[in-house]
Amino acid sequence: MVFLVPLLITMQGYCQHPPIRQKAFMRQINSPDGKLQVNVVISDKITYDLQVDGKPILQPAELSFVTSQMLLTKHASPDWTVEKTLAHLINEVQRPDVPQKSALVNNHCNELLFLFKNDLLLAFRVYDKGIAWRWSTAKSTRYNTTYTVQFEKAEIRLNHKDSVWYPLEDGFYSGNERFYHHWPMDSINTDKLASLPVLIEDSDIKLLLTESSLFDYAGMWVRGSDQGGLKGVFPHYPTQLKIDGDRDEYVESKADFIAKADGPRDFPWRILMVARKDKDILDNQMVYNLARPAKGDFSWVKPGKVQWDWWHLNNVYDVDFRAGINNDTYKYYIDFAAKNDIEYILLDEGWCNVRNLLHQSKDIDVAELVRYGKEKNVGVILWASWLTLDKQLDQALDSFATWGVKGIKVDFMQRDDQLMVDYYEKVAKAAAKRKILVDFHGAYKPTGLIRTYPNVMTSEGVLGNELSKFTDWITPGHTATLPYIRMAAGPMDFTPGGMRNVQKDAFKAVPSEPMTLGTRCNQKAMYVIYESPLQMLCDIPTHYIRSPKWMEFLRAVPTVWQKTVPLDGKVGQSVVMAREALNNDWYIGAMTNWTPRSFQVKLDFLPVGNFKMVVWQDGPNADRNAKDFKMKTTVVSKDSTITIHMAKGGGFVARLIKM
Repeated sequence: MVFLVPLLITMQGYCQHPPIRQKAFMRQINSPDGKLQVNVVISDKITYDLQVDGKPILQPAELSFVTSQMLLTKHASPDWTVEKTLAHLINEVQRPDVPQKSALVNNHCNELLFLFKNDLLLAFRVYDKGIAWRWSTAKSTRYNTTYTVQFEKAEIRLNHKDSVWYPLEDGFYSGNERFYHHWPMDSINTDKLASLPVLIEDSDIKLLLTESSLFDYAGMWVRGSDQGGLKGVFPHYPTQLKIDGDRDEYVESKADFIAKADGPRDFPWRILMVARKDKDILDNQMVYNLARPAKGDFSWVKPGKVQWDWWHLNNVYDVDFRAGINNDTYKYYIDFAAKNDIEYILLDEGWCNVRNLLHQSKDIDVAELVRYGKEKNVGVILWASWLTLDKQLDQALDSFATWGVKGIKVDFMQRDDQLMVDYYEKVAKAAAKRKILVDFHGAYKPTGLIRTYPNVMTSEGVLGNELSKFTDWITPGHTATLPYIRMAAGPMDFTPGGMRNVQKDAFKAVPSEPMTLGTRCNQKAMYVIYESPLQMLCDIPTHYIRSPKWMEFLRAVPTVWQKTVPLDGKVGQSVVMAREALNNDWYIGAMTNWTPRSFQVKLDFLPVGNFKMVVWQDGPNADRNAKDFKMKTTVVSKDSTITIHMAKGGGFVARLIKM
């Protein structure tokens, strides 16, 4: 039996009366392999700690949860009297509709559920690779009604010598596109707000903090804690909103509570992934494990690659038509996609009046493009401002479905208070009803929605390649950080595939024909390393056509995987991994920051037999001309060891085909 229990974070001086005292009550929860240990101590407050391999990693830290129903009692402090506990061993195999990291996902943990006299429930789960907890309200007279969540307290008590990879935010209005600043833990004060995920470094262990199963509640953020470490904070429920333009909606005032609730329910899971080596983060699937399962048939969902238009402003050349936002250009994209086994094209902003999704631009006929694409087995995806889509949701999606549109890219939400979180589910559900895929941009980090609504294929919430149009921010150091932090939360629409590759001394911002920092093989490796069941090709088809060796790889590489095998790497420096495709081909991808690196990689993850290995690697002059790469073909087996060498800002890709 599996219980779902949530957690909430900010308690700001709610205690108006002396706390209720009770004898300390302690329970220990171990991981199935016995190497992780959580001790939960309950008296007048609840604390937990964490030991890994017998070493204390987290000091005792407080958890709490306060509802409006609790404040009606004579004591404003919670009564943490434990009425009973229930222990469970969970050991099951989950089968994703969209296999992001693997076709089978093990869900193996020990769970302990605490039922309190105040009708709250707290569940802890301890996995071999991390811990999680959540709160729930029980079926009782107290919660068979409407109420509010006033506070949630979630502290993480750390050693002052620890460090943290911290995505600093200016405020709760954000698309969560941030750098990960690597700072000492004792420099994180209460003024420093961060979105999730956050990566914490102990001397021996890394902890990745994020959340899962976020529904009808506000997203969790963190600040520094006065107690040393981090504390969870939340955007409170909006009471007054102001629309500015065609896409921005700002919170002008907010309530003194986090969320409204109606009846007994579960709240989100709080997750701390545990990694002894940096690479151990790369195949952690706790966000998926803890997400709400899907209901209904999603067999119609089709992952794939997408030819994108906005990054290069439709700057197509070597053609006999005037390129731009018109049917001729998009038919050209469809032709290119069809020839190269690319499943979709995307019409980004400009295809319609941004305030009216049913008013197409004068040279666009979506129904005709869909018809043309259908002849060539290429689907059409449409961009939409979230605000306009919200106003026209049923009307627009009905029209898109009638036209035969396969997906939507929904943009600029930039909040995760309860109202906006509800919007995500509303769109996911409405799109699923019409068999339409969803890509959320201007979005918060993933929280397992890909499991609950498998038509939600990917999301942004990442400082991605689109910024290469304007700035030199997207460095190989940044891109070697993302797999260990942002990608741990779920699919990320980074939009790889840049072909004007340069070293840092040659970079210029050219919005109509952008450059990317690092080598061509660095960009290529992103198609193996970066997870996104809808994976973009950001550049101009003209550039791809002129590099048939590039297209040989891009034509073959999938966007979903049967198995993921982390091989090596260190956050911010490098990453090396292997993945098995659903057709049993294997791929190896590697990336480095500005430091050239070499790795010796054993291929013992392969099955028995010989494989033809096609390699794309940095050329001998890639440190000067980042476009330089070379190909070679060899035969390998599980007994082989290969050498991966990467230039500064470099990368490596191999495709292994069973002989």
